[in-house]
Amino acid sequence: MGYKIVGGEYVPKKVGRPTDNPKGKPIHVRLDNKSNEILKEYCEEYKVSRAEGIRRGISKLESDLKNK
Repeated sequence: MGYKIVGGEYVPKKVGRPTDNPKGKPIHVRLDNKSNEILKEYCEEYKVSRAEGIRRGISKLESDLKNK
């Protein structure tokens, strides 16, 4: 396990749950009211987080790519 320096002391780095699909690419998006309402309703209906709802929406765009 690695260490980091905090306040002049070595502290063990926190280790999270291992994953096969790390999500290290943050994004900030401004939504209009209609888009926000659609996302909110989708997430409530399918019981997923906003982030997961957005990832699912992006996945649906893949079929629009010309080389796929």
